[in-house]
Amino acid sequence: MISDKELLAKVEANEGLTVDEVKRYQELVKPQKHVYGKWGTLKRKYLEDKGIDWTIANLSEYLNGVDKQAEDMYNVLYAKLYQNPLYKRTGEFMEDYRRLTALQHAIEEEILQEILYTEEAV
Repeated sequence: MISDKELLAKVEANEGLTVDEVKRYQELVKPQKHVYGKWGTLKRKYLEDKGIDWTIANLSEYLNGVDKQAEDMYNVLYAKLYQNPLYKRTGEFMEDYRRLTALQHAIEEEILQEILYTEEAV
C-alpha cells in the first residue's frame, strides 16, 4: 500500500490508478462544490443529459461564462423589446403584469434556444 504523498504524486504524473487508489484519492481530495446561476445550472443539466459534460476541461469556468453570456443577452433583449408597443406599460396593473411576464418569457425562450440548448464546440 502506497502512502498518501505517493498517491498524490502518482495522480500528478497522470499514472494509472487502481480502484482502491481511486477510492483513497477521492477521500483525500474532496471535490469542490461549484455554484452556478440559473443559466449555468440549466446548461450543466443539459450537458449531463447529453453525456458530454465530462469532455469539457474547465467546466466550472465554462458554466460561469454561460451565466454571464445569458445575463448580457437578457439585458440587451430586455432593452430592445421593451421599446415594442406590445410590452409597454398601460397603467393597469394586471395588463402590465401580463405584458412583463410575456416579455420575460420571450427573452428566456430566446436564451434557451441560442445559448443553452446548443452543442457548440466548447
